[in-house]
Amino acid sequence: MIWLGQMFLGFFLFFTLTTRPIGVHSCKMDSFIQAVKQIEDSEPNLSPLALVRSLRRSAGLDDEMTIYFLGASYNLSDAVVLINASSISFFHKAIHHMVTDAGEERGVVLTPDGTTVALAPLLLGIESGLKARAEGTPAVGLFPLTLGRILGLSFFRLQNVQPCHRLGPNGCWDNMEHPKVFRLARAATLATDALINGGMDGVILGSRLSNLSASEQPPALSEILKGYYVFSQHEGRSLNVLRHPVSPKRRELSRASLQPLELHKEVMETLALVWKLEKIKWIAEVTGIGRVVKEGLNVFVHKYWDCPQVISRCQWGAQPFRGTPIPLSLPLPFLYIHHTENPSEPCLTFEKCASDMRAIQRYHQDERGWSDIGYSFVIGSEGHIFEGRGWEIQGRHTKGHNSIGYGVSVIGNYNSTLPSVEAMDLIRHRFYQCAVDGGGLMANFTLHGHRQVVATDCPGDAFFEEIKTWEHFRD
Repeated sequence: MIWLGQMFLGFFLFFTLTTRPIGVHSCKMDSFIQAVKQIEDSEPNLSPLALVRSLRRSAGLDDEMTIYFLGASYNLSDAVVLINASSISFFHKAIHHMVTDAGEERGVVLTPDGTTVALAPLLLGIESGLKARAEGTPAVGLFPLTLGRILGLSFFRLQNVQPCHRLGPNGCWDNMEHPKVFRLARAATLATDALINGGMDGVILGSRLSNLSASEQPPALSEILKGYYVFSQHEGRSLNVLRHPVSPKRRELSRASLQPLELHKEVMETLALVWKLEKIKWIAEVTGIGRVVKEGLNVFVHKYWDCPQVISRCQWGAQPFRGTPIPLSLPLPFLYIHHTENPSEPCLTFEKCASDMRAIQRYHQDERGWSDIGYSFVIGSEGHIFEGRGWEIQGRHTKGHNSIGYGVSVIGNYNSTLPSVEAMDLIRHRFYQCAVDGGGLMANFTLHGHRQVVATDCPGDAFFEEIKTWEHFRD
């Protein structure tokens, strides 16, 4: 009976009204971090592990697999936080993931890098890492809790559709300044982009926390999140000078963490555990389990690891296309490199890059009278590619050659200086492979600078000398 008394006391303390209500401002990571910081300030002796366990309880994340790896939150003596009813409601709505019949995805937030992240897998990964650090053991369950379960179940639930549609989709916020509603671009899978982003972030942060030395104390939860997501606080410096992981590099970092694992084996073992714990009969009835997982993982690796993060048009605030788009005939034989020249300065934050994209589109549409922004894609120095006309629509970037190649431009003027290493790596090492493997570019495509086919200084003297050393460049 003692444990019943302890559990009752825990619930009583959990629901005690001791802090001021947390206001719901917008679905931004910044707002979530502020709410977490408010709890930390009211309970200065609270450990980050105890706090993240209490958040799990308030969000109702105690499913069979979570309990198997992390324990039931209502049985953990340190999962007691003096949170008021308003706080409980806020955190439940912020963390609990679901997709409505109308295609609205909840339990997701907009991060400072312009991507959308589901909080549940992120926090489970952090809790797994903190638990491992506290117990001095490996972070057992980190992959199943963050990515393994959602990937495996999504592969199986949609085994009869094309592999490329078994994951995702992304979506659009109603307002990028004050986001409240996030609507998906098509019918949801069990592994939306936001869930996968949150899962990758959970892997990265969980791994880092579990590997802290015995002499290192884990930071407060708000500091863990702020250090990873609010990278713009680093005075606009290049991401290369930051020595801790940051969200714009989630694809490279999660790949580095997970690639040493046998992902096929890990997903198969996760599904076996799901079958055991949740008794989902339809898993057992699927034939060719190994083949389905292999196909799904091939899509995952291509879409979320080989390809860079692409900020969609709705995310940077694009105006609609004017007129009728002309489709491209893929794959294309050419890739044309540009610089924007104006804006002349590199952009180092999502907000600045998105503003530059809107300015470029206004100039192309209103001053030049074009249907849309001319470039296929635009590269920002903060670590992302911005969608212009995209993979399938003919651009207006290289006169006389728009129908046979993509036009990729880097924000800035590069007559005397080079773009950031991040920007050049995105093109040379990420965009190349993504475009070829995805059927956008021919495997033997030719790379040209804009000046090679049109009378112009573009892409700038310094940048042109650089791309002359790149693979696929032809005189």
